[in-house]
Amino acid sequence: MTDVDRGALHALHATETQRFVEAHPACARLAEAGRAHMPYGVPMSWMAKWPGPFAVHVDQAAGAHFTCADGIEHVDLCLGDTGAMSGHAPAPTVAAITAQAARGITSMLPTADAALVAAELTARFGTGASRVEAWQFTLTATDANRHVLRYARHVTGRRRVVVMDFCYHGSVDETFATLDAQGHVVPRRGTIGAPVPADLTTLVVPFNDVDALRTALAGGDVAAVLLEPALTNIGIVLPDDGYLDAVRALTREHGAWMVVDETHTLCAGPGGCTAAWGLDPDVVVVGKTIGGGVPSAAFGLTADLAAAVQRSVELEDIDVGGVGGTLAGNALSMAATRATLTQVLTPAAFAHMEELAVRWTEGVQGVLSATGLPWHVTRLGARAEYAFSPNAPHDGAQAAASDDFPLQQYLHLQALNRGVLLTPFHNMALMSPATSAADVDRHSAAFSEAADAVRALRPRG
Repeated sequence: MTDVDRGALHALHATETQRFVEAHPACARLAEAGRAHMPYGVPMSWMAKWPGPFAVHVDQAAGAHFTCADGIEHVDLCLGDTGAMSGHAPAPTVAAITAQAARGITSMLPTADAALVAAELTARFGTGASRVEAWQFTLTATDANRHVLRYARHVTGRRRVVVMDFCYHGSVDETFATLDAQGHVVPRRGTIGAPVPADLTTLVVPFNDVDALRTALAGGDVAAVLLEPALTNIGIVLPDDGYLDAVRALTREHGAWMVVDETHTLCAGPGGCTAAWGLDPDVVVVGKTIGGGVPSAAFGLTADLAAAVQRSVELEDIDVGGVGGTLAGNALSMAATRATLTQVLTPAAFAHMEELAVRWTEGVQGVLSATGLPWHVTRLGARAEYAFSPNAPHDGAQAAASDDFPLQQYLHLQALNRGVLLTPFHNMALMSPATSAADVDRHSAAFSEAADAVRALRPRG
């Protein structure tokens, strides 16, 4: 934990809490009404983790801003934790949704948009030698990851998957595993109702540890290695030079699928890290962002793997194998995804977003240098994040060890009271096509004020 006076930090937080409560009476009333029929007063329990005694309730959102029920406008640097990386209500997406809704929302039948979206995803992600070019659609990246792991076990006949320590791939059972102090695979802290012991399904290795991955694959029972090309949900952990090439070589050597989850790392560019870094995965998963806010996700396989899947599943059983979803690939999702990919999240938009992420990173680094706080800031494309350690972490465990939840809660609430929203689970800021330099500078000003306050809590000398 950061070396600060904890009592004084608590007092600072209490002051910000009072300020928040006084500024949000309408949100407080809505939160109280919500508690009558929803646990924590929110539609999903994790929303209770927002800083403050109750969640801000959104009245309207457009571009990179939203207005709460109390009429306060906020700069949104969370952007739905990438679900709204396109910006809120982008005009082309809204137009596509409006037009499609009038023609039908879902029918369990394809529309013309599906093939267009699959072709666009192939153009973006099918850049490697193996060429990811066969796509299926889901509503969430969780669904996509779950389906891919089922297919990998089915085709390879192997029962285990490898994930990275402190990874996150949605609510996929096999990925809620971590390493204890003795290096054993155990359920990750907070795992709810795990169906089986984690080590029956999963092997866990530290990110950036080639030797650990080699050992995990040597047993010959691994169907797939599922990883983000850079960890993002425990702070940003970038890969060592050559690490992802080693993952590719080892998975090929041992006959395991290399599955790259680009749900968050799409921030690296139009084709995520896969295109930006020249990766050559067997499978790509992408979710949240591609629908412009409408539930939509996809997984793409190489032609060889897609053919192997089709050969191994009888048509009579294709709807009962644990892979699917009645609303998957629905007309509204496909229309939204087609518009978002082709008209909103364009190469020009990504260039603008990355430029602003550089500005945000430089603003944070300038404050850290001025105050002497022993923290660091890391950027991945249009995404950036500060963390409470002097050096960037090498793996997920190092990133987790630098976490400081009370300090994080204070910093997030302080920013929120100054009209800036950060992602509640970590200190992440994301840029959208609609984000402006003024939006970024507003965060820099708030962060400077907060850093001065935190510096005053540190021991002298």
